[in-house]
Amino acid sequence: MDKKNINFYYGIVIIVVGLSVFYRIPQVMPRVATIEFFAQKLFIVRACFYILGGLLVLAGSIRIYKNYK
Repeated sequence: MDKKNINFYYGIVIIVVGLSVFYRIPQVMPRVATIEFFAQKLFIVRACFYILGGLLVLAGSIRIYKNYK
């Protein structure tokens, strides 16, 4: 495999990880709510998870776009 193929597949993996973060947020948030420290900060924790997922999808998309540029 050459470097172009590796970068392309790595971009796909990053996008899939980002989408899986979006998928897992509703399942994980009830468990996070049981932690006393995060009970009052659920909005911030949820926002951070969504930002993390968005950045992962964006990074993977940029990597794939640069691969074909």
